[in-house]
Amino acid sequence: MRNTNVIMNDAMNCLVKNLGIIETEIFISNLLREPFDYTEWRKDKFDDMSFDELGKAAAEYSRKIHSNDNI
Repeated sequence: MRNTNVIMNDAMNCLVKNLGIIETEIFISNLLREPFDYTEWRKDKFDDMSFDELGKAAAEYSRKIHSNDNI
């Protein structure tokens, strides 16, 4: 298992790559300002999806992200 510093660094790189620096800052400042429970958010967002729907959504997201690598 990777240590916390490596995970945090990878997460920041992912955010900056996908959102840009300014939107990453906005995202982080909102997390710090507003109480945020990831587990509850995840339940609200994904609990109504079947396993197949979630898999298809993840595959589509992956295709979208990787197609942007070629731009």
